[in-house]
Amino acid sequence: MASRVAGEDWFCFAQPDRGGMALAALGCARVCEATGLDRFERLSREWMQLAADALADPPEDAAGSGLVAVGGFAFAPHGGASPRWRGFAPASLRVPEISLGRRDGRTWMTVNRELAPDDTEEACERVLRRLTTLHAEPLPLLDPAPTGRYEVSSPMPPAHYEEAVARAVERIRAGGLEKVVLAREVEVVAPADHDPAAILAVLREGFPSCYVYAAGRGEATFLGASPELLVRREGQRASTVALAGSTRRSADPAVDDHLAEGLLRSDKDRNENAIVARRIARSLKPVSVWVTAAAEPFVVRVANIQHLAAPIRAQLATPMDALALAGLLHPTPAVGGEPDGVAQLLIPALEGIDRGWYAGPVGWCDSLGDGEFCVALRCALLRGPNATCYAGCGVVRDSEPAAELAETEVKLQALLPVLSG
Repeated sequence: MASRVAGEDWFCFAQPDRGGMALAALGCARVCEATGLDRFERLSREWMQLAADALADPPEDAAGSGLVAVGGFAFAPHGGASPRWRGFAPASLRVPEISLGRRDGRTWMTVNRELAPDDTEEACERVLRRLTTLHAEPLPLLDPAPTGRYEVSSPMPPAHYEEAVARAVERIRAGGLEKVVLAREVEVVAPADHDPAAILAVLREGFPSCYVYAAGRGEATFLGASPELLVRREGQRASTVALAGSTRRSADPAVDDHLAEGLLRSDKDRNENAIVARRIARSLKPVSVWVTAAAEPFVVRVANIQHLAAPIRAQLATPMDALALAGLLHPTPAVGGEPDGVAQLLIPALEGIDRGWYAGPVGWCDSLGDGEFCVALRCALLRGPNATCYAGCGVVRDSEPAAELAETEVKLQALLPVLSG
């Protein structure tokens, strides 16, 4: 963060509890972007061809070492068209100029440069000069006593969200739809520009078991702390998780355990989780030798919320890279709906917002096709003093509008207190 140059692209992806795993990237040696229904497949082909043609050292035994592409995808094939999402294309990867991959106390630095036949030694010398500017400083702290007034507002009133949930329940009970996830957004205007480095530090400290991520594009940053893995590819093994069904946390351990037990026994939440697990397994089976899913979900606890989770693993039968796998699975019913085709039409009609990269995959892929993508949840888009937070809930037959609205408030607490002083 200390070495960023104003206006350059940058990226962070970390899971502190997993051996200090982190990938950080600065600058841009190559842009890879696409839009439309086939955006994952197009970027997968482009990236694997680029990796095959590159003169590059092979990756070391650390996530994110060697040649990598980093970035993310919008939730919808043409998502992110609104002005606030400028710079965040529907499918957008960067090959960084400099990247750092860390795992278990060891760190590798990779330097990339795209060279043309008529380039001189000066092209490489520019990279070497950039290396001399790298330096380490502690991540900045948030101002504990900010001056000025913060403004927090919902573009759509809470009653609009409750009405959207009620209409979704009607559609589900009428048949043809099992589940749909509906999101809302909350805007925060600060008296000064938001500091993404300080916010990232708070997220990394407060959510060490989550995927803490940030993608900087020019003057804007999209960041968050997601509990949900979309896919991790390691050789011919693919790992993912069905994460659906939520309840709040309590400072009282006995109450917290009681809430977790209630979540495990909730037919509504178990059904919501099962819908997600079935779809993921069904998507992986055609490309796998075997697929195995947990027989029973268990409770995952993060700082302010607990979820039902069911891990799923597969042995791939065909060589699919992490980008292609992300496209195969996205969107799961944890952020979209079931069946997907019906939900994709209903979501924008009921929400009335442009999700952009919210609920899309964010992560990285290396030159061997290994990589991992989380689902961009508990997130915010920062642009100067403006921030937009996103949170959503899965709506099923037994959902109650007031309860779903309350759940979005719990999920918004991951970032709202940090952004609103």
